[in-house]
Amino acid sequence: MMNDTAIYIGRFEPVHHGHLALLRHALAHARQMVVVLGSAWQPRSAKNPFTWQERADMLRQALPAADHARVQFVPVRDYYNEARWVASVRQEVAARVPAGARIALVGHFKDASSSYLRSFPGWELLGVARQGSIDATTIRDAYFGAGSGAVLAALAPLAEQMPATTLAMLHRFAQGSDYLRLQQEWQMLRQYRAAWASAPYAPVFVTVDALLRCQNQVLLIRRGHAPGVGQLALPGGFLEPRDTLWQSCLRELAEETHCDLPEDTLRAALRQISVFDHPDRSQRGRTITHTHYFDLGAQPLPAVQAGDDAAQVQWVPISQLAALEAEFFEDHFHMLDHFLGLTSSLPSASP
Repeated sequence: MMNDTAIYIGRFEPVHHGHLALLRHALAHARQMVVVLGSAWQPRSAKNPFTWQERADMLRQALPAADHARVQFVPVRDYYNEARWVASVRQEVAARVPAGARIALVGHFKDASSSYLRSFPGWELLGVARQGSIDATTIRDAYFGAGSGAVLAALAPLAEQMPATTLAMLHRFAQGSDYLRLQQEWQMLRQYRAAWASAPYAPVFVTVDALLRCQNQVLLIRRGHAPGVGQLALPGGFLEPRDTLWQSCLRELAEETHCDLPEDTLRAALRQISVFDHPDRSQRGRTITHTHYFDLGAQPLPAVQAGDDAAQVQWVPISQLAALEAEFFEDHFHMLDHFLGLTSSLPSASP
């Protein structure tokens, strides 16, 4: 029986023929299709180099014109919280599919990252065997590993695995400044991982972050180094060997912002400590952070000045944070959302 709607969830960073095979399979088994574009509103990174709009354009250009009217593209945040993410996907699908419609979910179990396919009971799973050995990670590695001016040559061995429109888009993107910045970030991350490659076990890093609130503003930095150079973040860093989590939090806050509040003041202002441990929250490897939420109430704003790894430090009104979502490093916007409820009144398909 033909399904009313097929759902295809992916990041498409970038689009390749394996994606198109799943799209064609879905269109052959449903009257219409909803493509859910993950990692929406993430800042550009070596893992997520393209905006959701650019990815939608890549998919649209690779599809026959006759199929365009049958396909809708829907951006969805990662949330780094599976229950919230699943609810968001269901909400977006429900807004586009009539009640009682027969819905199918298309996909294949590639690895552990495909476990989300089991999170939608009630939707028929249209399983498809993996199409070839290519994946987007391989393409990105070749793309960012290319020598100066050699992008097309680096992608040549993979060219048959991608639509010509994707290759053309990758070539155009490589002419801009974002490509060079992401290439440098990719190289830094590769060296970072190589330094730990000989460890007997995959390392798990521990970090701390400080969310300091005062007069309904929060203290943020602009990162001074890769990864995420220039992006907004909470003050924080790695746990020092001889520090407690509390000591590291105070040290990082002082080093990056020169905020000289007494420890007793910060202890009195501490409202919550939450752990953020999603396996994919950091490109540097498995990184578990402990975020300390302080609220100074109506006290005067403490004087601050950028230092250490921070290129800039600033007080930002909470009312402005949602509009800055695409500027935040890794999952830092979602950490703020956890404490401050920034997306509770926002539809997932608009920032």
